[in-house]
Amino acid sequence: MLIRLYPENPSERQVRMIVECLRDGGIIIYPTDTIYGIGCDIFKVKSVERIAELRGLKPGKTMFSFICHDLSQLSEYTKPIDNHLFKVMKANLPGPFTFILNANNNVPRHIQSKRKTVGIRIPDNQIPLDIVRELGNPIMSTSVHDDDEILEYTTDPELIYEKYRNLVDIVIDGGYGGNIPSTVVDCTEDDIVVTREGKGELVY
Repeated sequence: MLIRLYPENPSERQVRMIVECLRDGGIIIYPTDTIYGIGCDIFKVKSVERIAELRGLKPGKTMFSFICHDLSQLSEYTKPIDNHLFKVMKANLPGPFTFILNANNNVPRHIQSKRKTVGIRIPDNQIPLDIVRELGNPIMSTSVHDDDEILEYTTDPELIYEKYRNLVDIVIDGGYGGNIPSTVVDCTEDDIVVTREGKGELVY
C-alpha cells in the first residue's frame, strides 16, 4: 500500500492506520530528514527478522538504530547521560544525527549490538515523529539502499514503492528523500566522537 503524507501536516487518520499496521507486525518504509528508512515496531521480533532478511543483514550481528519522538522517550531506553551530552543532543535534535548510546534493559536484545549499545534518531521530519508518538514506543530504522552502483540510496518514493510493494506492508510517500545518510556520533565513552560524517554538522 502506498500512502501519501505531507510532512508539514500528516493526516491523523492515516497515521493511526500506519500505527495499526505496525502493531500487527507490519513493516513500513517512511521518510526521514535524510534518506528513506525501513522500520517496524522494535518489540516485534519477527518483523525485525524480516527486515534483516530483506536487507541481507544478520540480526544480532548488526546494530539497528531506532526512532524516538523526543529526548524524554530516548531516555527510557538508554543509561543515564551526563549534562554535557544532554546539552549536545538538545542542541542537535531533532536533526540528521544517529547517536550511539549505552542501552538499558528496556531495549530488546534483538535490537542491541553485542556491546549493548543502541543507535537513536530523532529526525527533523514530522511523519516518523507522529507515527512513533501514536505508537507509544520507538520504531526500528535502517536505510533503503539502491542496487545502483552510483546512487546508494533511492530518493523517489514511487520508485521505492515499485521495488518494495510486495516486500513491505506500507510505503509512505512523504516527497523526495535525500541521498546523504545521518551523521553518526558515538557517545558511549567519555569523549563524543563522530564516526561517520553525514548530512548533519554537529554543534557542540
